[in-house]
Amino acid sequence: MPVDKNQIIEKDKVVVEGIELTAEWNRMFAQRTVSNYDDSLMDQLTSIEGAESLGWCYQCGQCVPVCPVDAVGGDYGPRKIYRKVQQGINLLEDPDLWKCTTCSNCLRVCPKTVNMVEIMPALRGEAVMEGLDVPEELQEAFENTFEYGNPLGESQRKRADWVKETGSNVPIMKEIKRPVDVLWFVECYPSYHARGKEASAALARILNALGVDFGILGTEEKCSCDSQRLAGEQGLFEEFAEANIKTLGKYKFNKILVTDPHALNALKKEYPKYGGEYEVVHYTTFLAPMINQLEFKKTLNYKVTFHDPCYLGRHNGEYEAPRQILQALPGVELIEMGRCRQDSYCCGGGGGGMWLDGFMADHVQERLSENRVREAVETGAEVLAVCCPYEVSRFEDAVKSTGNEGKLIVRDIAELIVEAMG
Repeated sequence: MPVDKNQIIEKDKVVVEGIELTAEWNRMFAQRTVSNYDDSLMDQLTSIEGAESLGWCYQCGQCVPVCPVDAVGGDYGPRKIYRKVQQGINLLEDPDLWKCTTCSNCLRVCPKTVNMVEIMPALRGEAVMEGLDVPEELQEAFENTFEYGNPLGESQRKRADWVKETGSNVPIMKEIKRPVDVLWFVECYPSYHARGKEASAALARILNALGVDFGILGTEEKCSCDSQRLAGEQGLFEEFAEANIKTLGKYKFNKILVTDPHALNALKKEYPKYGGEYEVVHYTTFLAPMINQLEFKKTLNYKVTFHDPCYLGRHNGEYEAPRQILQALPGVELIEMGRCRQDSYCCGGGGGGMWLDGFMADHVQERLSENRVREAVETGAEVLAVCCPYEVSRFEDAVKSTGNEGKLIVRDIAELIVEAMG
């Protein structure tokens, strides 16, 4: 059967009626499709150190269903980013550059190991160095960190003020001038944010009840800067890492205890590159083996669901300790959400997302924290338990914005422990 090429080009679609037509159509379609792609931009981006694996994508699509941004209407995922770059969209100048929370769920399922946890910081760092547009909220967090030592813009002199509110003994290293078993690296949100300080006060009470020999750096401590690094400020991270390592070098201790999974990631995985080799443990991992040593005077009678932080779970492999603690609390019934453990959904705070809610509002149908709160409510739980300082404020805001006040309360695990202690 003869082929009407004009008909094929004009309508861009024909009914296949024979082998000759199919072969001709496929040839012409392939020629036209290939002409839409320019490999030069992909070559440019993948030549940036850390971003090489973007070019390994072979479009299987396994990353898209697990991407938290795509789940809230963000039209996202490594596969889609790869496709856009293929079509000539410069990721360094595109909003997609800032949407990734580096949650690592895509890497978990990727057969080609396309690593967005390395790709995004590398490309964001390039954008920052080239002076390209950085979202205003994120730029403010960078500037606050540089000027004040923390992204909240609070005075460094007030970093240990939370200690006065605890009613507990919280030794400060430069004051006690002696070695300790555990040096507690408190971090920024647990030092300054109202809800973070409440969780810090709770953890201090627990450590004292257990007789732990610990101390904090107080005003000598600076932000670990892991989230700033992942958001593209590698230079800021290096400066603060070196400063913290120098400070830590002044004192003797056996291990570092952290409240924040992001600090865990920095001190455990990144600081060794700059000479800071430490034994680092998240507070839930530290407390879980000792939880039965505490005296519980109150039965909580709560149905509790737990949110796995990305940087405690997928990034650092701790899933059991928080659950062991919750199950040890009298009266707690632990109910798992559908997306839990290594498949846990992201709160939206990682990779700089903590400072990008305004930016993200223009690109998604709802915040990731709102999506997660809806899932928690659906379990029938009364309490959403967390163990990352980013999450308490994010989820409490989401409870209000989704109309779930009175249905769900958000508590740090340390707060639940203290409540059970009476």
